[in-house]
Amino acid sequence: MDAVISQLFAGLSLGSVLLLAALGLALTFGQMGVINMAHGEFMMAGAYTAYAVQKVVSDAGVSLLVSLVIGFVVGGLLGLVLEITLISRMYTRPLDTLLVTFGVALVLQQLARDVFGAPNVDVRAPEWLSGAVQILGVGVPKTRVFILALSILCVVALSLVVKLTPLGRRIRATVQNRDLAETSGVSTRATDRLTFFIGSGVAGVAGVALTLLGSIGPTLGTNYIVDAFLVVVVGGIGQLKGAVIAAFALGLLQATIEYSSTASLAKVLVFVIIVAFLQVRPQGIVSVRTRSLA
Repeated sequence: MDAVISQLFAGLSLGSVLLLAALGLALTFGQMGVINMAHGEFMMAGAYTAYAVQKVVSDAGVSLLVSLVIGFVVGGLLGLVLEITLISRMYTRPLDTLLVTFGVALVLQQLARDVFGAPNVDVRAPEWLSGAVQILGVGVPKTRVFILALSILCVVALSLVVKLTPLGRRIRATVQNRDLAETSGVSTRATDRLTFFIGSGVAGVAGVALTLLGSIGPTLGTNYIVDAFLVVVVGGIGQLKGAVIAAFALGLLQATIEYSSTASLAKVLVFVIIVAFLQVRPQGIVSVRTRSLA
């Protein structure tokens, strides 16, 4: 029973990391249809923001909280600049956005090497996140519990923004029918930029959270970008609820397979299962209900 509970929390922990990485993509890719391969580098920027802030703020606890705010702003501004300069010209050419943003990702990686150096660096975790907390008799690292709580908080915040705020209504209107939204007085260009800012800002928050799990380096984002896209696709394009379900389902599945095999084999088997699932249900776990007969 202890082994089962331990693997359950390991899966939830991995799922929370995947969810944080995928939340921003659920907006930029799911809602806007933009294939942003530089999303992982926005996470990397958030991680290096935490490293830079800790150089200024010596108290690790205060530094973490400040980094979460600044990381959101840094990631959001990077996304906003990318949207204004490049993405805005390619909304009707999604494959071109893939190539362009992949090039931007390489540029940001090299920029990180030039500024911070190629070797990985560490960010100190605050004292109140050291050690483990006992849950059902199993010791769970406090850093993992914090990331799980942070991911849930981000999901709730994004859901409230999309469903209850005027910005959320403009986002939904733009996604459903851009032309009709424009004729109704909605500035779709401003909505696109705000959406990209929020989605990229969440990536920055994810990067700050990842500093609690180990060393960070210029290639941090490449370790998560593919998994983040898989979460969005499996959950259902543009569906926050689907992304939550998919992230934790994939996390639990991988943790379960890793228990009786290796991490590499688990990744392969999870990918095979995803491919098989998408053959049966290509629209993902959660799909948009319409009245179309097609």
